[in-house]
Amino acid sequence: MVFNFMKQSTSFSPSIQKPVRIWLLLGLVMVLGQIFIGGVTRLTDSGLSITEWEVVSGVLPPLNATQWDDAFKAYKVAASRQHEVLHATMSLQEFKWIYFWEYFHRLWARCMGLVFIIPFLWFLIKKWIPRWLTRRLGWVILLAAAQATMGWIMVKSGLNDDTRTWVSAYKLVYHLSLATILLGILYNTYLHAQYGSQPSDLARIKEDKIFHVSGGLLLLQIVLGGFMAGMRAGLIHNVWPVAIDIQGFLHLFSYDTANWTDYEANIAVKAWVQVAHRSTAIILVVVFIFLAKRYYKKYTRSVRALCVFLGIQYGLGVLTLIYAIGSIPLLYGSLHQLVAMGLVMSLLHLHYSMHIFHASQNSDVLSE
Repeated sequence: MVFNFMKQSTSFSPSIQKPVRIWLLLGLVMVLGQIFIGGVTRLTDSGLSITEWEVVSGVLPPLNATQWDDAFKAYKVAASRQHEVLHATMSLQEFKWIYFWEYFHRLWARCMGLVFIIPFLWFLIKKWIPRWLTRRLGWVILLAAAQATMGWIMVKSGLNDDTRTWVSAYKLVYHLSLATILLGILYNTYLHAQYGSQPSDLARIKEDKIFHVSGGLLLLQIVLGGFMAGMRAGLIHNVWPVAIDIQGFLHLFSYDTANWTDYEANIAVKAWVQVAHRSTAIILVVVFIFLAKRYYKKYTRSVRALCVFLGIQYGLGVLTLIYAIGSIPLLYGSLHQLVAMGLVMSLLHLHYSMHIFHASQNSDVLSE
């Protein structure tokens, strides 16, 4: 199974019905898919193409020429700043392309809602979900609803505002952070369901402190990545391996950095965000190398997965930066966001593996 890096030889055995475990895995895949689609939507400047939040009627896209013309006109009015600055010569056919990605992003979210809610109610009726899992999934559903609402708040921040070319970077960070937390909770829940443990089975261990530091750094890096995306900070200082060149150093102090809301015009803010993102990446590499060296023999598979995701993610970050000339490369940028989620999952898996090892006292749980 693509998300499993350990042998199922613990003292626990799955007590959750197999259909429930498959459903949790499907939900996990759909959340990952939504994060990837969201990245593509952002990189193609598609987020403002649909100007209304129509939960029911929005299921259907424009179906004829008149409806497409109306949608295009609505975009030109509500997102006038973006249209004038980025897409002044855009044709109707080109508009359909960006409309597709925002529509697909919203449609996927609707499908996720159905995939979560309907089986959840059915499993409750069948009494296949224990109390601890019911509580966990209740939080997952509430968090998913908050995530969807935050998505519209983010989109709305870029509409009917003549000073803004994109959505608010701060609201984009909220949106991405909620998605990351949702994924983390869902993956941790899946691990408990798959391997038959409960959260109460896993007592506090000394490695928790190391994990909390690593997890905090990783979440900070994802937040900084959100600011990089929302501020288009990756379009400046496309040099590597040095963090910044002489021109970039001058940019750090070229404007009043006190006004962090005016990031479209304030290149200093973008420069500081990029320096912070790249510096945190180096710190993360050092911390994860320490984790790998310390825990490789005992938790071999989990550590290998962590190292693989770390290497791929760092490489994608470099490629995204050096090829971000005029625009962020779609392939590298979208994969960079997706693999970041893989890194989150691999770190959570390592932490879970530590707890399972201590709970079962079976040294064969994760080692080869």
